[in-house]
Amino acid sequence: MPPDPTSIISLASAFYGSSILFASSDLGVFGKLAALGRASSADLARELKLSPRGAELLLNGCVAVGLLEKSGDLFRNTPASAAFLVPGSPGDLSGAIRYNRDVYSAWQKLPEFARTGDPVETPETHLGDDSGRTRAFVLSMHGRALGMGRAVVPRLDLSGRKTLLDLGGGPGTYSVLITAANPSMRATVLDLPAVAAIATELIASQGASDRVSVLPGDYHTTPFPSPVDAINFFGMLHQESVDSIRDLFRRAFDALNPGGVVHVMDMMTDASHTAPAFSALFAVNMALTTKNGWVFSDQELCGWLEEAGFTDFRVEPLPPPMPHWLAVARKPD
Repeated sequence: MPPDPTSIISLASAFYGSSILFASSDLGVFGKLAALGRASSADLARELKLSPRGAELLLNGCVAVGLLEKSGDLFRNTPASAAFLVPGSPGDLSGAIRYNRDVYSAWQKLPEFARTGDPVETPETHLGDDSGRTRAFVLSMHGRALGMGRAVVPRLDLSGRKTLLDLGGGPGTYSVLITAANPSMRATVLDLPAVAAIATELIASQGASDRVSVLPGDYHTTPFPSPVDAINFFGMLHQESVDSIRDLFRRAFDALNPGGVVHVMDMMTDASHTAPAFSALFAVNMALTTKNGWVFSDQELCGWLEEAGFTDFRVEPLPPPMPHWLAVARKPD
């Protein structure tokens, strides 16, 4: 049997579906359908101030990729779209997916990265230099953390612990969720000044300013508040070099009380750095947008933590559809 080109053709057109998703989310299609229940393309065009022809084609595209259902001339959200793409819903991911939309232009420059090995856009673009991109990035991370927090926070054994340091904590969302689940805990979020300013707003809007504080700084150089009972590295080590990761773990070890714990939540691969597939592709994404971006293996993570003095290393994948892994290690008593 001759080779089948179907998988190649599917890859070549994969961006069709993601573009349909991003455009429909940005235009408010899913939120409007949640309010109306079902509607024709003419109704939605009028409500959302779209071209009738453009709306019809976009909505049909949504049906084709499984984002909407169509009966006669009427469209409605699928159960998944209703659960995850309606702004304000408990499982809302509409903010989180905007990060994927915003890095699309970087992926178009992948040949440039392959030739030079250098990122095609500087991380400062979304970490302070461009206020609009920075706010969009932090809000996207907030949306993603709200969605993931329900699975992550119950897996953290923080009983008896009082203080948490959230390194590179971005919007502070995980600290808000963790301290809500552990009322005796107080958390400090350390992140860059431009990010910290937005985090302060978000923490206040959730009524958590009394239990989550923000420390503007650079975790590469800012002294860690100490001693603390727990330190989290959530979704930030994939932009660090090996030497930087080792340094961060050594400093975390020194800042922890005896018996303190460190948690690492991140994309991880196997020793080959090729599987799971999403982690291997995410490594490319990080390399396109950060100087040292990549994805490490679970074995490498274990080695660095043990090198820093930690014991009792454990790691497990989070439940689908999340592609992250969660690791924990302890500073000996």
